[in-house]
Amino acid sequence: MEKTNRAAGRGDLLFLAAVVLLAAFGVVAVYSASSYNAEVQYGDSLYFVKKQIVGFVISLAAIAGIAFLDYRKLKKFGIPALVLSLILLALVFIPGVGRTSYGATRWIGLGPVTIQPSELAKYGFVFFTAWYFAKDPARMRSFAGVLPVLGAGAAICVLIMLEPNMSVTMCVGALMIGMIFLGGVSKKALGAICVPALLLVPVLIVMEPYRLQRLSAFVDPWASPKEEGYQLIQSLYALANGKLFGTGLFRSRQKYRFLPFAESDFILSVIAEETGFAGVLLLFTLIGFIVWRGLRIANNCDNFYGYMLASGITLAFAIQASLNALVVSGCIPPTGLPLPLVSAGNTSLIVTMAGMGIVYNISRHNDGKKFIGYTK
Repeated sequence: MEKTNRAAGRGDLLFLAAVVLLAAFGVVAVYSASSYNAEVQYGDSLYFVKKQIVGFVISLAAIAGIAFLDYRKLKKFGIPALVLSLILLALVFIPGVGRTSYGATRWIGLGPVTIQPSELAKYGFVFFTAWYFAKDPARMRSFAGVLPVLGAGAAICVLIMLEPNMSVTMCVGALMIGMIFLGGVSKKALGAICVPALLLVPVLIVMEPYRLQRLSAFVDPWASPKEEGYQLIQSLYALANGKLFGTGLFRSRQKYRFLPFAESDFILSVIAEETGFAGVLLLFTLIGFIVWRGLRIANNCDNFYGYMLASGITLAFAIQASLNALVVSGCIPPTGLPLPLVSAGNTSLIVTMAGMGIVYNISRHNDGKKFIGYTK
């Protein structure tokens, strides 16, 4: 039987400290990357960083509150989390509710506040999948058993794709396959899922002309240095300028409106320019440490629901951080995707920090005994 009355311990304080440290560094990085653009665009060099600080404070409050809950009570929110995610994703298409920027409708406007539902949907999917598999883990061994998870993931991906937002679609798709794999699905079933998913990627690229343009810019950014290839070229300039130890904190040149979205999707380029290869290495050592501790917390959990929940949240963080680094370095076609806990954007910051708070909460309820059996 699954234990439910075990007293909570101190939990993995190293994991918690690493998460807070990364988010705090993000505040500094946002200030450095955005101060000039904010001054020119809004007449306030602190415009973006003030919003980031508000998000950081709210995130700390969220973690503090979540730390004292019992994560097992979240199991009942599996279906509601999925339904809410789908509703919020659909709301962006309602005129007057959804907000459009740079040709994409990805936000819900609530007065001066905007919410990006796709950030919430990733974790709504994790909640649903953890609940569904924990209810009867044996169902994962067959293809038919994972169909509801595939259906939920596909529904979220379709709505995000319509915004359009292929980058987050790829994140959710990778998260879906990752959770199914970590859950223990058979190799045959996993293959039946992965092969069609991989074949679908080029189809989605061909469907939209702007995606073909981005792919072309990825192959040869110098073919269109003032158009589609511009952002990648400026990012590569920043990386090259950083060399080994960087130009120094707050001394980036590319942030002076050469590099678009320097405070959000391409903040890693500014960090690399200012701190060099050494700084980026330290940053991703910290990110890797968070991922390792998160998966360690999942592995040490004594029930399947906690294992799947911690694994899914950690995996979502790891996938997004990896894709952002690959985009910034020109290893995959450019796409809009923030670096979690670092890039400007309160929805991403607050939701990611809350998710990490749940992982920490799971560590507090672990008793050091690994999961050895399923509980229906």
